Amino acid sequence: MTPEQNLANLGITLPSPPAKGGVYTPVVVTGNLAYISGHISLDLDGSLIAGKVGRDLTAEEAKEASRKTGYLLLATLRSYFGSLDKINKVVKILGMINAVPEFEQHAFVMNGCSELFAEIWGPEKGVGARSAVGMGSLPRMAAIEIEVIFELA
Repeated sequence: MTPEQNLANLGITLPSPPAKGGVYTPVVVTGNLAYISGHISLDLDGSLIAGKVGRDLTAEEAKEASRKTGYLLLATLRSYFGSLDKINKVVKILGMINAVPEFEQHAFVMNGCSELFAEIWGPEKGVGARSAVGMGSLPRMAAIEIEVIFELA
């Protein structure tokens, strides 16, 4: 099945791509790679998912925020390319978690986005290299920020 078919089968309706929050390009294509700028955690209604993980949000809530951030990344991809089918595979995910210093479940939180991509592209093409790191703060005090590199089909 194609990524678009998988998305439909999951019953996922993507939100609108987020508005730019600064001077940058949401998508940069070079060669056969698409670099997607960092997307902060927004709920499906566009409201900010903010706060420190480990204080304001549980690891489970942050994992869900990570998945919702994945929806935004997919929305940006679809908006730019017209279809998720133009993407061959996930190459690299960088997940930044606005967390208290003693928080240790960064990988668990990032599984929200990683599991979504595996559902869309399958385990062979939907799981790439990944880093999950804690941050002292993120723009607008967002709980999560994720950037991704994809290989084009």
